[in-house]
Amino acid sequence: MSNTHSASCHCGAVTYEADIDLSSERTLRCNCSYCSKSRAWLAFVKPDQFRLLSGEEALTEYQWTPPGKPHPFIHYKFCGTCGVRAFAHGGNAETGLFYAINVAALDDADPDDLVAHLGYVDGARDNFKAPPEDVRLL
Repeated sequence: MSNTHSASCHCGAVTYEADIDLSSERTLRCNCSYCSKSRAWLAFVKPDQFRLLSGEEALTEYQWTPPGKPHPFIHYKFCGTCGVRAFAHGGNAETGLFYAINVAALDDADPDDLVAHLGYVDGARDNFKAPPEDVRLL
């Protein structure tokens, strides 16, 4: 059953809610060049499960086009004041539209729920269905 979780950046300028059942939904860490440098830890929700409450004017965006791709897949949103990556959004025909919640930005998540279904994807090899061989630094 989904619960509404609140999230915010460090300075509090950006706040949002996401409906997700962290006790049963998978959270992910990825080893693509961007995620590995930023130590991304994400939970994914559909657009109707995400609500930006404040700070749209404070957000800045980073887009990256992976090698071999025609355009950016994910739009990363950051607080322009404190620099915290708040969330991302993206999608394609295979995934549909989604929001990628920065698990570290959740204000009220139970740590046990967050790690209960932690998974890894091999984004460095464009394989989002299997973990990489080495997950020690993810």
